[in-house]
Amino acid sequence: MNIYDDIKKLKGIGPKKSEGYNRLGIYQVGDFLEYYPCNWEDRSHITDISSAREKEAALFKGEVIFIGKRRIFGKKNKSVLTISVKDDTASMEVVFFNANYLEKNIKKGDRYYFFGKPYIKNGRIKLVHPEFSKCNQGRDENYDMRILPVYNLTKGITQNDLRKYVDAVSEFLEIMPDFMPEEICKRQKLCDYKYAIRNIHFPKDKNALKAAKYRLVFQEIFLLSLGISRLKELNKAQSNGISFSRKIKISQAFNELPFELTKAQKRVLKEIEKDMERSKPMCRLIQGDVGSGKTAVAQLAVYKAVKSGYQVCLMAPTEILAKQHYEGSLELMKNWGINIGFLSGSMSAKEKMKTLNKILMKEYDLVMGTHAILEENVIFNNLGLVITDEQHRFGVRQREILADKGENPDIIVMTATPIPRTLAMILYGDLDISIIDELPPGRIDTDTRHESKKTRSKAYKILLEELLKGHQGYVVAPLIEDSEAMEHISSAVSLHKEIKSDFKDFNVGLIHGGMNQQEKDSIMNDFASGKIDVLVSTVVIEVGINVPNATVMIIENAERFGLAQLHQLRGRVGRGKAKSYCILISGKSGDISDKRAEIMCSTNDGFEISEQDLILRGPGEFFGTRQHGIPGLKIADLTKHSRFFPIVREEINKILSEDILLKNQDNRLIKASLDKMFRNPDKINL
Repeated sequence: MNIYDDIKKLKGIGPKKSEGYNRLGIYQVGDFLEYYPCNWEDRSHITDISSAREKEAALFKGEVIFIGKRRIFGKKNKSVLTISVKDDTASMEVVFFNANYLEKNIKKGDRYYFFGKPYIKNGRIKLVHPEFSKCNQGRDENYDMRILPVYNLTKGITQNDLRKYVDAVSEFLEIMPDFMPEEICKRQKLCDYKYAIRNIHFPKDKNALKAAKYRLVFQEIFLLSLGISRLKELNKAQSNGISFSRKIKISQAFNELPFELTKAQKRVLKEIEKDMERSKPMCRLIQGDVGSGKTAVAQLAVYKAVKSGYQVCLMAPTEILAKQHYEGSLELMKNWGINIGFLSGSMSAKEKMKTLNKILMKEYDLVMGTHAILEENVIFNNLGLVITDEQHRFGVRQREILADKGENPDIIVMTATPIPRTLAMILYGDLDISIIDELPPGRIDTDTRHESKKTRSKAYKILLEELLKGHQGYVVAPLIEDSEAMEHISSAVSLHKEIKSDFKDFNVGLIHGGMNQQEKDSIMNDFASGKIDVLVSTVVIEVGINVPNATVMIIENAERFGLAQLHQLRGRVGRGKAKSYCILISGKSGDISDKRAEIMCSTNDGFEISEQDLILRGPGEFFGTRQHGIPGLKIADLTKHSRFFPIVREEINKILSEDILLKNQDNRLIKASLDKMFRNPDKINL
């Protein structure tokens, strides 16, 4: 047997158990060693029974002095096994439910180890369903008195199962290679790989565990960063891009703008212009909060590209957002002498054919649209710049298709979803990042409030007041329809009925993800034109909707949404000159939901909110469905371990400057580990 064999070759793992381990990502024998614990239980010393603390896990050693059994009749018809245990300091009660088999395994007069969290009531100490083992079973006492791993489990797999197999396959450690170069290990004071694996699972003491964690976190961040940095450098080295005219300056177009650019916008434009004038393809992410002026920056990049003789396309995830870009750019582009076209899936065949011909004949300098731009029959004539808005709504392949419509065109990715810099480096690792961290002067912060179900009427009172002033509002629910499984959660359909009944003098619309795109676009157009006063919705209105007359955003069951999502929803209001309101209504209270509401009420800064969201939720949810091509992290935490990045970067830069293809003998094991982590990193596009 070897580390690459299927786990079914291990004794005791049949088809059913194998399925359980597969769900945990364990397929081959060696995978057990790289399935790291999520926590550890310190059983390295015995606690006297008299020193037991309420709900504080501890290892006890004592003699069984009494065994009793009784049956509780009723709905669940439970049997209870009660055992009295004593040591030299006190006694306690150990309870097992529905565990008849234990009567034969536990004997009066024998001594046992018990591990669990005690409950103390009226001075009586009780352990419920603890882990236990008999003392002196012909093995070293250290076997029971040690630090034990705690793993994330799935149905049908127990802690003891996992511990047993990890222990059993540890013999293969001797043949597992260490890919980390010896010089890096010395410089960074990293312990040996075999030592790290052995002590991450069954540490000999706390110092050994600390050393093992440090080594494995370092190497995981090292591999992740190396894979992304190498991809970025390979892309730059292999592609000859467009060098846009140095005579055409973005600043030449400033006079046609109806507003003054902020310092942050000017800084980002300098970064873009520098990239566009280089011969290497630009790949730049523009991050900016709602209202920070990302669109104006993109429009000025369009100016430079078109005046240099190239076509540009801008793709948005929805027709309403694409149309907003198109209509908002018409006048400005006309002033610059730039012809602009629009393309979407809802166009008639005749309209589409006419537009396609104009794109091919270069009668359109700038084409804005939806996914329809990706179709094979859309052929550009010298495409030089590709802009995607709300990139996280597009899959990896879609961005590749768009870029392939030109000869290594420059790429600008825009997002109004603030991402902490650490995560942005990972999610968009092949992009240079520009941040517009300043809002235009005169922007009014949205007044954010928090109400409970009991006080939700206050939110609707504000909505009524705003409607009477001629403004509009949104009401957002987490579900489309009522669900028996989630009876206390608001649905858009039921809220629509309720609000229609309570607001009879106003037109109340409904939009949700279950509708087809044509229906959604029609409803959004009616809301944008003022035909609908109140729009009841699910999160389909989260991104890109611009209705300046909307001044109220009510979010029902706000505890069901993450901070970033709440901030995006709030960004749908506050777009006009009037004061706007965002009211979070919590269906139930809780530490995290209360903290989210507190953060939302205290700041309108999307980047601050994104940092707090990362702390509250961790990085997992930011990666979504892995569309970015990022491998999962087994032990590193991007929030807790961000300090590793600068250290790791120094080591990576040295390797890539000397051997970017990783062909040298010393780097071949690194290349193999990269391939395993990324499943072929050369073909990943983030």
